[in-house]
Amino acid sequence: MAVAEATNPETSVSTSNKPGSWLQNSKDYFEELKKEMKMVSWPTREQVISTTMVVIAAIFAFAFYFWVVDLLIGRGVTKLFDTLTK
Repeated sequence: MAVAEATNPETSVSTSNKPGSWLQNSKDYFEELKKEMKMVSWPTREQVISTTMVVIAAIFAFAFYFWVVDLLIGRGVTKLFDTLTK
């Protein structure tokens, strides 16, 4: 089954292999990139700081949780081996 190709000339990408077309394509790419970057809604400094603090707190919380779980499982396995080897 064949895939339908876009027929809208505004959305189709030029695939010409003419010399110098890469220069025009690069120029067009950077112009569109500049327009898109102007439309981005960037977070404020306060938002970045607060979300960074949440991430750091979550990392420490998960680290503490896994340390406790590892400690309990390790002690349980040690007791099990001690009990079975006596």
